[in-house]
Amino acid sequence: MIIAVNDFVKRQVKDSGKTYARSMSFDSIAKHAEDQMSKGCFSKGYRDGVKIVHADTSILDDFVCPYVKIDENTQLVSRIVRRSPHEESYIQTRAKNGEPLETGKVDLIIYRHDVLIENNENTTNAEWELISINAIPKGLDSIPMGPITMMRNQLNLEGGTKALYRTEEWAESVKFLAKIRCNRAKYLILIKVFTIKIMNN
Repeated sequence: MIIAVNDFVKRQVKDSGKTYARSMSFDSIAKHAEDQMSKGCFSKGYRDGVKIVHADTSILDDFVCPYVKIDENTQLVSRIVRRSPHEESYIQTRAKNGEPLETGKVDLIIYRHDVLIENNENTTNAEWELISINAIPKGLDSIPMGPITMMRNQLNLEGGTKALYRTEEWAESVKFLAKIRCNRAKYLILIKVFTIKIMNN
């Protein structure tokens, strides 16, 4: 099996607010995913043609976890952004303070070619492509998909891949992101939940 690097994952670099590797190249991460797949170290994704490859513990220290836990002292700032010109805008929220959580696990998300070509999202002709690198905070077994990603997928919008989620999956996504947010370097936090909670008190 060959796993190529999709252009989408290349945005995951330092200061992006996303999981990134300190020294490993994207090609070496994709090769590691191939090796782990051959060992059976993977689980099913949210639909057929999507797999979650579990990185070996030997490389975990190379990945920076983008999450911090928020509390009443966390200062948040929001703005309207979009990932690309053809996608809908969403509210991005950052925080000015917070300590990044330690990486406990790393999942490598790969998509099969036929799934990617549904929306012309393949950037190679390989059977599988590395789409995302997700560092999971120590103490957690997994993290739910972000609600904006779920919304794009379920409504089959630009940038999404068709899927249908259970009520419990939506609830877990919002619950997780109500407590933990994505960190950016210098304590700027990129939040992947894009709902506004209006406080009356």
